[in-house]
This record gives sequence, C-alpha cells and structure tokens, in this order.
Amino acid sequence: MQWDQAINEIEGFLLWEAEKDRTRTRAQAFCAGLPWLTDPQRREVEWRYCQEQRDTSRAYLERIAVRSAALRTEYEGVYRALRRRLITGFLSGTVAVAALVTVAAAGLAVR
Repeated sequence: MQWDQAINEIEGFLLWEAEKDRTRTRAQAFCAGLPWLTDPQRREVEWRYCQEQRDTSRAYLERIAVRSAALRTEYEGVYRALRRRLITGFLSGTVAVAALVTVAAAGLAVR
C-alpha cells in the first residue's frame, strides 16, 4: 500500500508541475497579444494570470477528488451488494443440488 501511495503522490506532483507549466505558457501567449505592456507590466500580468489559473485548477481538482471519493464509496457499496447476492445465489444453488442428490439417492436406495 505504501508504494501505491508514494506513486500516487509522485504522479500528483508531476501532474501539478505540468499544469503550472501549461499555465505559464498560456500566460506568456496571452501577454504576447498585448504588445503595449512594459516588461514589469508583462511580468505582473503573467503572474496574476498564473495565480488565477492555478487557483481555478486547484478548486477544480479538489471538486474532482471529492466526487471521486463519493463515487468510490458508492461503487464499493454496489460491489459488496452484488458479491453478497452472488454468494447467496451460489450457496442456494449448492443447497438445492445437495437436496436433489439426497432425494435421488434416497429414491434409489428405496428401490
């Protein structure tokens, strides 16, 4: 379990770094369309753009995480119910077959 958690954390870190890089690239492209900005203004706009986009991305990812946890709980419940039904059906079938074999054996013994 520790390896899975470590891998998930590394993957999350790498995905977040990639998101930050995409944000920087989009901010630079946005500012490229504003040629009248001075260098300090361009840096400020890029910084604000990146900050806003990261906040939006973080909120979006948090909503996804909450929804994923809810779905996982829901699906685990459905899986447990299906597993119970399958086991119940299997056991019922086994009891029925055992009863039929017993009746058949008793019928053959009587003859």
